[in-house]
Amino acid sequence: MRRWIAAPSIIFFALAPCWAHVGSPDVYFQGRAGPYHLTVTIRTPAMIPGVASVEIRSSDPGVSSIRVVPLYIVGAGAKYPPPPDSLTQSKEDPQFFSGKIWLMESGSWQVRVQVNGSQGAGEVAIPVPAAARNTLPMQKSLGALLFVLMALLFLAIVSILGAARREGTLEPGQDPEPNQKRRGRWVMAGTAVIVLGILFFGNMWWNSEARAKALQMIYKAPTLNVSLESGGKMVLRMGDSSWHSNRPETVMTKLIPDHGHLMHLFLIRVPQMDRFYHLHPDITPGSPNTFTVDLPHVPIGHYQLYADIVRESGFPDTMVAEIDLPDIPGVPLTGDNSDATAPPISKDLSESKLNAAVTEKEDVDVLPDGSRMVWEHGPIPLSANHFVSLRFRLEDPQGKPANDVEPYMGMAGHAEIIRTDRSVFAHIHPDGSVAMAALELTQKHSTAPAAANGNGAATMDMQMPTDKISPEVSFPYGFPKPGNYRMFVQIKRAGRVETGVFDTLVTH
Repeated sequence: MRRWIAAPSIIFFALAPCWAHVGSPDVYFQGRAGPYHLTVTIRTPAMIPGVASVEIRSSDPGVSSIRVVPLYIVGAGAKYPPPPDSLTQSKEDPQFFSGKIWLMESGSWQVRVQVNGSQGAGEVAIPVPAAARNTLPMQKSLGALLFVLMALLFLAIVSILGAARREGTLEPGQDPEPNQKRRGRWVMAGTAVIVLGILFFGNMWWNSEARAKALQMIYKAPTLNVSLESGGKMVLRMGDSSWHSNRPETVMTKLIPDHGHLMHLFLIRVPQMDRFYHLHPDITPGSPNTFTVDLPHVPIGHYQLYADIVRESGFPDTMVAEIDLPDIPGVPLTGDNSDATAPPISKDLSESKLNAAVTEKEDVDVLPDGSRMVWEHGPIPLSANHFVSLRFRLEDPQGKPANDVEPYMGMAGHAEIIRTDRSVFAHIHPDGSVAMAALELTQKHSTAPAAANGNGAATMDMQMPTDKISPEVSFPYGFPKPGNYRMFVQIKRAGRVETGVFDTLVTH
């Protein structure tokens, strides 16, 4: 009983400065625009208004032009799109197109991609959450120049007023008396004090206005207050977010289900990263900002929490918290909840391991039931800020492709990518890094022509339930910065969620 009483006293929360994932703001997507299979990278600007870069590769030849247009997913801005911008076709690679688009305000955007080619026309809409993430510092050279000009202006004001008091009443050619010189010096001193005071209090006012503007413009995810009740029930309380409430038409605050759940909660024991949980708390009736979940068996340790939600506008948030947990007997896992155990992560991936991986071109994780998950990769280490298709294959204990793979929450797989210092977290799917609820909203409001599936909407590589699902799955992504990463890859087979664990080093 003492451990349950002590637990709340050692709980604390932290704030995440990024949305939708943590430290991974770019959008990666793969899917079909009519008859054309596309892989898309959209690099969002750190400041709004700002310029986003768009890179698109078609897997199918014959594409002659690609045009893109940004507009809101919902609201008045979704009804009146601006003229589309044409992307530039690469001379070296005719299946690669690139260009830039302006995102003028923060909110839940979509980028509609219009493709024309030898197989006709196609269109797909990709959700893009846009928000200012930081402020840009002044260039040092400009700052130095402005300081010098300010100093000259200060000296000029002091000198002019001092000279006016000292010599303003003199006849031409007359020298000032000692008392006039003394009064001139007093005026200069007084002027210096007044001007310095104006500069001091003006700087305070400027900084206050800048902070207020930053609070209004710079995105921050809602706070997440976590507590543990008797019996192993975790309670998660979302804080209010002025950033969201200031944008009711383009962001909204009401939550919508994503993969059938209002919240996806991930617990990772740190720093070892040897225990992993993917849970789905339930909202508390009458309290729309409070969620609860009965924890499964959780061993004692310090845990990092990431909580994914999606707003009614399609804007996603990832809230971050940390908590010290006692040993919790817990309840059996049910439904879509899952867990995994892995070896403690190495603090640094050695060159010898990297060289061996380069030779083998694949990593293998043997799962508890004897089956294997294989990561098929090219040369590693991987490079930061480069598109990569993370490909995995599930095999049965005999080493043959698994023939009993099932959809996991409507997808062929889920992957969670975490940098070892926890500055990066991404929850991605076979269609990319976008939230599925947001993607469904864009397709609902899209005017896309009939696509390859014949249902009048652009198709996505969602690999929805079928009689048979391939044991191979790929995830489009780009690691945002160098460092050591751990990947948890989840595929469901024979009614059980299998989680493979892979470590990799990402370089510049």
